[in-house]
Parts: sequence; structure tokens; C-alpha cells
Amino acid sequence: MEILIKSVEVIDRPSEFHKKRRNVLIKDGIISDITTRNLPAAKIIDGRGLILTIGWCDMRAHFCDPGNEAKEDLESGRRAAADGGFTDVVLQPNTSPPVTSKNEVSYLLSGNQRSLTQVHVIGAVTNGTSGLEVTEMIDLHTAGAVAFSDGIEPLWHTDVFGKALQYLQKFNGLLINRAEDKMLSAYGHMNEGLQSTILGIPGIPKLSEEVMVARDLALLEYYGGRLHFANISSERSLQMIKAAKRKGLTVSCDVAVHQLILDDNMLVNFDTNYKVNPPLRGKKTIKALLNGIKDGTIEVIVSDHRPEDEEGKKLEFDLASFGILGLQELGAMLQQIATIVDIEVLLACITYKPRELLGIKIPKIEVGSEAILTLYDPKRSWQYNQATNRSKSRNSPFYGKELTGKAVGVFSNGKFQLDQGLQAK
Repeated sequence: MEILIKSVEVIDRPSEFHKKRRNVLIKDGIISDITTRNLPAAKIIDGRGLILTIGWCDMRAHFCDPGNEAKEDLESGRRAAADGGFTDVVLQPNTSPPVTSKNEVSYLLSGNQRSLTQVHVIGAVTNGTSGLEVTEMIDLHTAGAVAFSDGIEPLWHTDVFGKALQYLQKFNGLLINRAEDKMLSAYGHMNEGLQSTILGIPGIPKLSEEVMVARDLALLEYYGGRLHFANISSERSLQMIKAAKRKGLTVSCDVAVHQLILDDNMLVNFDTNYKVNPPLRGKKTIKALLNGIKDGTIEVIVSDHRPEDEEGKKLEFDLASFGILGLQELGAMLQQIATIVDIEVLLACITYKPRELLGIKIPKIEVGSEAILTLYDPKRSWQYNQATNRSKSRNSPFYGKELTGKAVGVFSNGKFQLDQGLQAK
């Protein structure tokens, strides 16, 4: 393999080539030269108008394998991830059975050696993700788990939450919680507000998130440790997290990419592809979340890729499952957000920042380093349809639409994948 990407703009804050235009030569999976000189190569890509970053890393995805392979499996999930530009994907523990032992971790990691996209695993905090009994997290950590969470299930038990914070301090582990008080969100199907009232759909109040964020931060201050909030969707939550950071607590958070461009007005036609949890909020919340990315309160943007089959989505709105795809569409959603937030800031949220939190080795754009790279075309127009969909599911409001912005090349593990429309010779 010998590929030259000519005149490409490098976006990678830690790199000496950040914001510079260079010719990048990749040979046998290694970056063999970065220069302004013309170089020969077996395959030459015109990089004008393209952006080269270290490989994208998604901190929150579901591949449904084992247990629900009809929705997604490890192979189809990796295909969707690679097509979306991701060299690394972090899987949630909500499989069947959940990731509660070394066997589940080993199964999920077993295909990495031969795959372009590398899978990383979050171990469950409690057995069966029930919230009651703590798993053997040291064993899971030794087996390769990069963090610990009950995934889509909030850690509701206060004593278990505190014990988990203490337990993980033995190896500086990261506890991830999706803050939701289920007693406050019970029976809700969308954001509680004007739209839910107009549509007559029971709402999920922001309070269900905010009371859990307040509780978790109080416990973090008491017990110590490292805490990350997944899928933040409230202005008040952001304010509390920002204040906790100022106090010196080791806390971080992420936001699902769709929460930055979609709002609850989208539900006027009861399209279940917009049914997600946390629910789509209002425009005021979107503005606050975007400001949270700008000021660094939100470190990471995630796809929250959650495949659902037609049996779970083609139902009355109140009966339909929560969930949305996101891996392939993330590049297009980034392009929409880039009109408000600098693309450099957005790319940091899907490259080195999630790796820093999880302790995953951060690739480098320098001569001699392994080529773990994503090539992004912010102006590429493409159709997201049956021909281009790599997931087994299609629960996306973008399905059947023309999108702008796409990852067109991925390099990792000595392998590469280039978009068919990419100009090469």
C-alpha cells in the first residue's frame, strides 16, 4: 500500500502541521513522509478541499451483538463506523448478556486484529445493568474494558454509585453515567414543553436529568474519583458541571450529535425516527449545548448510534423504541454545526479528547507514526439510502435524504478504505 494525499489541510491541534497544507505519504500503514515536495506514489489523491485528522473516535455506540444481531452486529457496525470515518468505536455494555465478565469483553475485542475499525468496550458497573450489585470491575479492566457504565440504564442506587466511584479509584478508572431519574421520566416520550402539550404526548422533563446530575456531583465531591456524564441535554446540567469543574472535581461530559441540530419541533408529524432518549429539546437548549462545546464544558461529541429494527419503530409514537443511527451521518451533522462552532473545535471532540478521557493511545500525524487517519470532505454531497447504508437498521431521520459532509477515507491497522467518489489515480 502506497498512497499520497496531495495538498491536504491537516487539522490536529497537537501536531506541528496543524492548519498547514501538506503532501502526506502513507506506505504499508505508516506515515512515511509529510512534505511540501511532490512525491511519487502508486495511488495519488487530490486533497484540495479535504481535511486530514487523526482517526475519529466515537465514545458511545451500540452494535447489539451479542443478543440482537438482527439490528446490528460487530461486522455491520464496523462497516457503518468505517464509512462514517471512525477508526475507533466504544461500545456500550447493553448487550444480551450485558458486558459483566471477561468473556463478553474478549468476545467483543476478538475481531480487532483483522479489522480496520477498532472496537473498545465499556464494562457494566452492575450485574445485568440492574443497578443493584457491582461487577468485578478490576477483572473487566484487566480484560480490556476502557471505562464503566450501565449504558442506557442510569445508576440509580446511591450506595452502588458511591461504591463504584471508590472501587474505580484503585486503577484510576472512569465512571460514566447517563443521568436520568426514571421516576420523573416515567411514561414520557418526548421533551416536556409546548410541543408535547400541543401533540398530547407525555413529556420527559429536564428535571429528570438535572436532579441526577446534582446528586452525582455531590457524591463525586464526597467520594472522589473520575466521573463522566453521557448525553447531556439541559442548560442547568451544563451550569452544574461547569461549576463542579471550577471547584476542581474530575468531571467531564458528552453530547449526542443529533442534540445539536434537531429540536422537538421535528416531532410534529410523529416520526418515530426522532424519538430518542434523552429527548430532542428546544432551540434554547441547543444554543446552550453549542456554547458548552465552545467553552470546553462539553469535551466530547458522540454518535449515540442505537440501531432499532422496524418492529421497534413502525409503531404508534408512544409504543415505539427510543434510538437513532448516527455513525455514517455524523460527518454531515458536523458540517451543519460548523456554521456556528469552528470545525477545529468540533474535530477535537471526536479525535483526541475522547481518547484522553478513556486512556486510549492517541495517534499522531508525524513521520514514522502508524497511519490512524480520517480524511474528511466537508462539501461532499451524498445520498443516504439503501445503496449507501452500511447498518442493518435504518432508523434515521436522514434516511432517503441528500446530505453534505462526509468522511471519504479511513486508515487504520495497516488497512484503508476510500470513498468511491474520491478523486484518485
